[in-house]
Amino acid sequence: MKIVEATEATPELVEAFARLIPQLSSSNPPPTQAELADLIASPATQLLLAVDDDGSILGSLTLATFRIPTGLRAWIEDVVVDGEARGRGVGEELNRDALRRARELGATTVDLTSRPSREAANRLYQRLGFEARETNVYRYQL
Repeated sequence: MKIVEATEATPELVEAFARLIPQLSSSNPPPTQAELADLIASPATQLLLAVDDDGSILGSLTLATFRIPTGLRAWIEDVVVDGEARGRGVGEELNRDALRRARELGATTVDLTSRPSREAANRLYQRLGFEARETNVYRYQL
């Protein structure tokens, strides 16, 4: 397995997300080819893929970075590993690669959120050194 950055919204990538997104969210549809192309083209995001030796996509993670007055911020979003590939270290490798990339870009911290019900994911994040913050997360629905 290797971690690569997506550079093109291929039909294989669209197909992989059609399989992966329902494993992550029941309320959001998989991205279209055009939406994936926009994501890949954005200078604020890196779409990381865990690719098996046979070329199949085992999981993905989006690293978002943006500059604010207090520095470069980095967020990990939409981490998903195919159910068939869980337990093989895919999520750990995706996160380690994202942390390395964020560090190389100059970020000093990386944030993420995870639902409490995602117990295995929360254990992974804690094992990697993420710490729960004493903060409130708010959402405004548009």
